[in-house]
Amino acid sequence: MSQYWDRYVRPGLNQLNFNMTSFGVKATGSLLWKRVTFLVATPIVGLCMINAYRSIDEEKKDIASQQPFVKYEYMRRRNKRFPWGNGDRSLFHNPNTNALADGYEL
Repeated sequence: MSQYWDRYVRPGLNQLNFNMTSFGVKATGSLLWKRVTFLVATPIVGLCMINAYRSIDEEKKDIASQQPFVKYEYMRRRNKRFPWGNGDRSLFHNPNTNALADGYEL
């Protein structure tokens, strides 16, 4: 492994370092991570935000075409009441998508 390192990898890294310094770029770790942050991470976060907002808009369109409620005996059992509110709704209850034991809220 050391022969491979000395023969191929180290000269390649030295050449890369020489090429970067010839353009006036310092090959430091902080500069690399600064560029990665601004040139890679920031656009990815922006694309994720756009994707999230589009999916919210699609969910709003789907609310109008909501599936009819079917009361199955094995679903939405309440063996113990929730400790908040009136005990029927979960902590993150959404009245448009989460049905209660009797059906959707109007």
